[in-house]
Amino acid sequence: MKTRFTTIDIISIVEELQQYVGYRVNQVYDIDNKTYLIKLQKPECKAVLLIESGTRIHTTEFEWPKNPAPSGFSMKLRKHINNKRLEKISQMGVDRVLDIQFGAGDASYHLILEMYDRGNLVLTDHEYLIMNILRPRVAGEEKFLVRESYPVELAKQEYSKLDEKNLLNLLKSGKPVDTVKKIVMPHFEYGPSLLEHICLENGVTINSKLKDFNLETDFPRLLAAFTSLDNFFKTAARNGVIVQKAETRPKADGSTEGFFTFQEFHPYLYKQHSNSSILEFPSFNSACDTFFSQVEAQKIEMKSIQQEKNALKKLENVKKDHETRIRSLQEIQAADRRRGELIEMNNGVVENAIKVVVSAVANQIPWDQIKEIIKEATDAGDPVASRIKQLKLEVNHIVLLLTDPYAHLDEDSDKSESESEARELLVEIDLDLSAQANARKYYVQKKAAGTKEKKTVESGTVALKSAEKKTKQTLKEMATISNINKARKVYWFEKFFWFITSENFLVIGGRDAQQNELIVKRYMREGDIYVHADLHGASSIVIKNPTGSPVPPKTLNEAAQFAVCFSAAWDSKVITSAYWVYPDQVSKTAQTGEYLTVGSFMVRGKKNYMPPANLVMGFGFLFKLEESSVERHKNERRVRGLEDTMSVVSQSTDIGTVDDLEATKDGEEDQEIELEDGDSSEDEEKKEIMDSIPEEASIEDEEDDEKVKDDEKVEEDDKVEDDEKVEGNENADQEEKNYEMEEVENERKFSDLSVNSGSSGNPQDKSNDDEAKKEIKDEELDQFPDTSLKVEFNRSGSVEVKLKSTESTQKPVLSSQKSGKPEKGKKPPLAGVKEEAKEEKKGGQVRGKKGKNKKIKEKYKDQDEEEREMRMKILQSDGKEKEKKSKKKNQKTVIKPQIREKRPPPQKEQNSLIMFNNKPGGGEGGDGGEGGEEEEKEKVVVNDETDMLDSLTGIPVLEDELLFAVPVCAPYSTLINYKYKVKLTPGTGKRGKACKTALSMFTLDKSASPREKDLFKSVKDQDIARNIPGKVKLSAPHLQKVKGKK
Repeated sequence: MKTRFTTIDIISIVEELQQYVGYRVNQVYDIDNKTYLIKLQKPECKAVLLIESGTRIHTTEFEWPKNPAPSGFSMKLRKHINNKRLEKISQMGVDRVLDIQFGAGDASYHLILEMYDRGNLVLTDHEYLIMNILRPRVAGEEKFLVRESYPVELAKQEYSKLDEKNLLNLLKSGKPVDTVKKIVMPHFEYGPSLLEHICLENGVTINSKLKDFNLETDFPRLLAAFTSLDNFFKTAARNGVIVQKAETRPKADGSTEGFFTFQEFHPYLYKQHSNSSILEFPSFNSACDTFFSQVEAQKIEMKSIQQEKNALKKLENVKKDHETRIRSLQEIQAADRRRGELIEMNNGVVENAIKVVVSAVANQIPWDQIKEIIKEATDAGDPVASRIKQLKLEVNHIVLLLTDPYAHLDEDSDKSESESEARELLVEIDLDLSAQANARKYYVQKKAAGTKEKKTVESGTVALKSAEKKTKQTLKEMATISNINKARKVYWFEKFFWFITSENFLVIGGRDAQQNELIVKRYMREGDIYVHADLHGASSIVIKNPTGSPVPPKTLNEAAQFAVCFSAAWDSKVITSAYWVYPDQVSKTAQTGEYLTVGSFMVRGKKNYMPPANLVMGFGFLFKLEESSVERHKNERRVRGLEDTMSVVSQSTDIGTVDDLEATKDGEEDQEIELEDGDSSEDEEKKEIMDSIPEEASIEDEEDDEKVKDDEKVEEDDKVEDDEKVEGNENADQEEKNYEMEEVENERKFSDLSVNSGSSGNPQDKSNDDEAKKEIKDEELDQFPDTSLKVEFNRSGSVEVKLKSTESTQKPVLSSQKSGKPEKGKKPPLAGVKEEAKEEKKGGQVRGKKGKNKKIKEKYKDQDEEEREMRMKILQSDGKEKEKKSKKKNQKTVIKPQIREKRPPPQKEQNSLIMFNNKPGGGEGGDGGEGGEEEEKEKVVVNDETDMLDSLTGIPVLEDELLFAVPVCAPYSTLINYKYKVKLTPGTGKRGKACKTALSMFTLDKSASPREKDLFKSVKDQDIARNIPGKVKLSAPHLQKVKGKK
């Protein structure tokens, strides 16, 4: 297969590239250490010039993968030729060297491309002084080094002339076994393809040997071929041609499938390719671009085909081996039968030979002397001695040459040599047995061989079927893996350390200093979070946050654990902490007099430290879903509020009971939750009010009789509610909803009657209060967008709430945020009866409260306020809502009206990311402009990155259509719900071995579907272990069974 340009190719491409003279250089990239891309442009026109040292130069329309960090040679090219005009592209003399000039006059630079030997790429100034060189070398006296002059004068200036005299001398100096092509080719600069073409045009067989070359008849035609070369360049039409070769690949059903592979590319259609399969292009430039872009994919395809052919070859070898065994057994049977028959036909001769040798041995005659005696008797014409051909006395055997005594009776007169040899046969005779016993022994051997042949045929049929089945399975797997590899899309973040958090945030980290630099400079955007372990040399971690909303604490915790594990802490087995900052705090500007190395950054401002992270990672697989299966896994990874995390607990216990909550959390540190600010459940609160009111009634001053009556009403209402709670948790949930609806409705109904005693005379305070009440009203209505209620007074004088829910296609989502408490006096008289009673009892001592507070203080005496808040946030993972509401509080500096604290009932399904999008259309009222603005801000921005993450799942189901599998290494808490996962901790095991063990365990899993197993097999070995932190210890259920099977 042709892989590099010849001289005729260089001449053709230089002419076609002249159209790009006048373009300016926009940017330079490198694909690898030998291949570079130069982006050219002029008004309304763009082009990309691809240069590969020693191989090719052409423009390209394909997207080539660029190195993430430019090489030193690329940086040098960028420095000197960026924004320069392409002035000239020419061939240096007639050599395979191109001179590409950027800029004019003294400001010009030359990029010299050598396309012979191992190739080279040289950057020089206008005087051809070497400024940078890709492959420095010294060739004799010439030095191709930086600051040396490039030897332009060494270029060959004219082509060799093959006239009659020179050509005749070449042919006479050649060896007779050399071909004409081998003799002429070193003196023909245009390449072997053109030489073969002009020879075929003139009837010369170029591959004939010199001894077969007739100088009288063939030499004139060869001379005419070289003479016609000038005419060829004038008349031949230039276009791009790719020569294809027909290939076949085996299929699982035994048939074959045909396809074509690229073999050569040429600027002309040569005669030797006139009968081949070709692809024609309008230009040689486009033909080169297509050829080289497809050749890499073709290599992968050919590798797969070779594996399929090897599998078929194994099957053929099994068949051949089977046939060989059966044939050998049949030959053994025929030979044993023939030996037995010959012994029976020569029974007397055999018996006499046995007696002669046995008697000689019995007389203790030496073996050498016995041989001499038999030789003398043979010379004397003894019929018995002449039949003894060999003595094997060490095994007590002799070899006799036996013939068929009845052969002369055959009617066939024509006797071939093979038939005469078949009538004579050397037969080994056992001296311990008689002639008949020896014959019987051969018949028994023949029978045993027949039995063995039968068994071989039977077992061979089974073995062949098994081999065929295995081969078909191998071919099927090869085809599947090939298809998976074609469908496999390598994501941009896979070149880094990466994982997807349990709340669907992408986290990336640098593998080395260059990648750390790249992540911060190119990939970190406003709204992202920068995380770094508190260790020198740790990886830079970035949490991608395209929505711009606050990042939840759980994601921060997982990213911090990820940062610690990908640092020196893993190998040292040291538990440490990480911190996070905002992007604007990360800078490349060092302090005065200091210097920051590659991958190092200066962090200014407050560092938000996370709790110490455990060194526990997990290894698992994510599966790429087909579009139709994505919806099935919607919201699989999302921000979960307290209701989501506690949903299982709430089904078996009271919603607000902290002690029961601690009991259900299996060793998690839920005891860190502080309850001093009234986080107790509604049941306890109501019971305390009910028990404490009688005491307060006896102590309080009797000046206000109305308040006492109100207290009695509250006591009655609380007793009724307590009785209803005993009936079941369902009624309790309904009561909570009713109570919140009552507060919201009354707040809206009696807002004009609400008066703040501290600011009654200030109109500004009044407007602030109205604004605060409206904000709370909107927040509360968000929780029940599809619920209507009616507030009435019943006969006993108490408030009765009638709740009516309308069905909606989307369930309302409740925020886990706790509302602030309303101020005293802000509640309307009828709606705030319970609040007044609660405010009134604050001044007195509540029964049991003192002891409870004492226990809480004793339990959490070593915990400060900051640690308590941090642990609460991590456990609840509800940072988005809290941070949003805290921002609103900071923006509006008004005293919020206090509302009775309620814990929202748990929902079965909840997506807190879209919780603010369910506002009813008419809920904004006259303030629709401001409310619409806030709603627009809080909507999640849908983009390609989020959509891509949604199509990756760790929990595939049988109904899913899976495209490929992606190995992932993440904190184990992130992978806890994945179908395939193992735990990794610091240890002594090698990464590759640990990953192969894990892969074997996943493959042997009984719940694994055939498609999932195929996807596991298609994963490349180098992709599996590259994200593991270091030496590891593998932990997984039934791991010993997997190791035992291996």
